[in-house]
Amino acid sequence: MPFFLADIGKLIDAGGPVLLLIAGLLLVMWALVFERLWYFHSTLKREAAEVLARWESRPERRSVRAHQVREALISSVGLNINRNLSMIRALIAIAPLLGLLGTVTGMIGVFDVLSLSGSGDARSMAAGVSRATIPTMAGMVAALSGVFANTYLRRVADREQQMLADHLTMDH
Repeated sequence: MPFFLADIGKLIDAGGPVLLLIAGLLLVMWALVFERLWYFHSTLKREAAEVLARWESRPERRSVRAHQVREALISSVGLNINRNLSMIRALIAIAPLLGLLGTVTGMIGVFDVLSLSGSGDARSMAAGVSRATIPTMAGMVAALSGVFANTYLRRVADREQQMLADHLTMDH
């Protein structure tokens, strides 16, 4: 077995089963982040070109009806631009809560050792303290990485939607 898999196994043993939940959450969150990045760099350009061509093919663009069509076009692309961003934000919010769950389950382990041994033996409590701190750290790291990714995606989404609105001019 490669050394890094053994190290991951030791980390999961030390941190408890909540680490697997945090790892699953992190996997889903980053899959959604990479999906959004792929969308922004490939599919969005095609969608924006189609909407722009549709808008440019209109014979007039000054009436109230034209304004409504323009807003509908921007809104339809905006829905696609913002897809999965709220799910990413929800996963960011859940990550520290899962870390807290790991803290609570780890501390329950510490209290179990205390109740069984009747003393505060540091060696016997060390595993429980480890199970309390590692998931907390993992939940915070997952949330922080998601915050940075979400900030970038939100900025790109806002910029792309504004650029599309700017390109759909009502000049004639």
